[in-house]
Amino acid sequence: MNKKVYTLCLLSNDTHVLLGLKKRGFGEGYWNGFGGKVEEGESIETATRRELLEEAGIHAARLEKQGVNSFEFVGDPVILEVHIFSVPEFSGKPKESDEMRPQWFKKNDIPYHAMWADDKFWLPHFLAGQRFAGVFTFKDKKLLKHTLNIFDA
Repeated sequence: MNKKVYTLCLLSNDTHVLLGLKKRGFGEGYWNGFGGKVEEGESIETATRRELLEEAGIHAARLEKQGVNSFEFVGDPVILEVHIFSVPEFSGKPKESDEMRPQWFKKNDIPYHAMWADDKFWLPHFLAGQRFAGVFTFKDKKLLKHTLNIFDA
């Protein structure tokens, strides 16, 4: 199996989380965090900062890694390894890009019905400040199986 490394980051405070509506490409029409592919020669943290700036106009002053999820798609030999970060310190106001439309959501009003099926399993742990690692297997956009391990901080 081949592996591609990706990043994902989310901004949150005590009551809200910032998500982006994907406007094109992989995951179009779904609410998600901000991130993308790690380019050759780029660190995971540098890619996270670049993607957040490109997609939402926000500068990440500090990142905290909270998890790694692996995604397998039936029939595709490539595993997506996604490193997930919180952004406790940032500057700038979220602004729409050609790829994402950012919007703040109350934590008790997250649109899980319009997100990837795996998000409802790991995102509550992310928002609780927990560390985690998961493996999610999809066929098309349907989640077939998953494992999720939660770690003490």
